[in-house]
Amino acid sequence: MLSGRTEEIRRFHADPWPFQQTFKTPLKELARFVSVVLGQFNFEKASLSTDEVVFEPRDVLELMARNSITLQNHWDMNLSAEGREDIAELLEAALGDWVDFVFLPFPELMAIYGDHDEYTTFYCKDSLILNKLSEQLVDAGFEPVSGYTRGRSGDKLR
Repeated sequence: MLSGRTEEIRRFHADPWPFQQTFKTPLKELARFVSVVLGQFNFEKASLSTDEVVFEPRDVLELMARNSITLQNHWDMNLSAEGREDIAELLEAALGDWVDFVFLPFPELMAIYGDHDEYTTFYCKDSLILNKLSEQLVDAGFEPVSGYTRGRSGDKLR
């Protein structure tokens, strides 16, 4: 695991992908949720950048400590992970904390915006990928949020 802002995150912030679907973040089933989300993809690496940290991000800080990474400022984090296990651990830790973040795996088939209101928004460039991911999450028992659209800066629009 590494610390450092990536160009991919900057690009996504500037121009989020057009297709999105939001789900309630299942805090008691994060491992299974992350497993379903990442299950159909073979991501090589992922980057995570925080927008807002509401409370101390204990899960992420614990993950960093286990990987011998120190952060000078846990209120503004830019992290990256390589390999399936590290990617899953980073996503699960971030979803478990009260942080707003963008998570962008590579290859860039989807992006995730997680927020402290316990919503997880999936973005895709292609509606087919988003529909398949959404279907798998619903089939696994996770709850979509109907009629919810996230704005460019993470603001919720109705």
